[in-house]
Amino acid sequence: MQSLTLNNSLNDTEAILDLAKKTIQKEAEAVQNLTSLLSDDFAKAVKCIIDSKGRVIVSGIGKSAIIASKIVSTLNSTGTPAIFMHAADAIHGDLGTIQENDVVICISNSGNTPEIKMLVPLIKRGTNKLIGMTGNLDSFLGQQSHFVLNTHIAEEACPNNLAPTTSTTAQLVMGDALAICLLELKGFSSTDFAKYHPGGALGKRLYLRVADIANANQKPQVDVSTDVKNVIVEISEKMLGVTAVLKDEEIVGVVTDGDIRRMLNKYDSINGLTAKDIMSSNPKTIATDMLAVRALELMQDNGISQLIAVEGKKYKGIVHLHNLINEGIL
Repeated sequence: MQSLTLNNSLNDTEAILDLAKKTIQKEAEAVQNLTSLLSDDFAKAVKCIIDSKGRVIVSGIGKSAIIASKIVSTLNSTGTPAIFMHAADAIHGDLGTIQENDVVICISNSGNTPEIKMLVPLIKRGTNKLIGMTGNLDSFLGQQSHFVLNTHIAEEACPNNLAPTTSTTAQLVMGDALAICLLELKGFSSTDFAKYHPGGALGKRLYLRVADIANANQKPQVDVSTDVKNVIVEISEKMLGVTAVLKDEEIVGVVTDGDIRRMLNKYDSINGLTAKDIMSSNPKTIATDMLAVRALELMQDNGISQLIAVEGKKYKGIVHLHNLINEGIL
């Protein structure tokens, strides 16, 4: 990959994009090649972590330490307890982070950095299993680890083949592969995922229920015999663009803004009209214990913007598309 000298010409954009494409292509090829580097050691490493009664301690130095931190985050969020331990800090007092039943993953592309060479013997003097992630199987880390995850690359994306680029991408992907295998083998479900991600839109999609929204809204309702004027007032005051129509406490229909518009086009006078005359029968309903994201799916499938929330046959309120948008579900 040749260096780029900007000269403010019209060709600069083309040259920049060409370099970007080459970088992405080089890293993509390295990632694809990882499939051919997987060995029995990968499966053994996964089983070792599954069988362990402790945590996963992930360590590295330099850019590999940053990747180690990300892998720890992914493991924790997918049900495998993990802790980051910087290799330099470990040999200066943080080695106590490692407990008896923990499994340790050390990450180093060269596998021969001074900190790793000092750390590995300290880990192995105990009973902890050591998983090495390295691009050099003949390195100190590669030879000393109980299991080795091979992240060998042909070259870095850096034009000087120096800056950790392709190598750290390979490490990141190998860490993801490890986390997903553990997730699958543990039967980690979307419900479990929600426990670890309670905040933000992602968390809400996994735990927010219809009742949480319906209970916060006003509860528009009219009787089948309610005159149209008061139906319009109810819809306007409750500001949800709809009202439930009840008969003897049972839902028999809904009146929406659209029903009101159709009524005005159909009738010259609204005198004597009631909710029963203009309502839509058999409205779409959803149980209050359903996830809010399911309400969104029903709205999209039926081309509507409101749903009647029910508990059994009892009317509990309205869920509106705007609620889902405000909650970040959509």
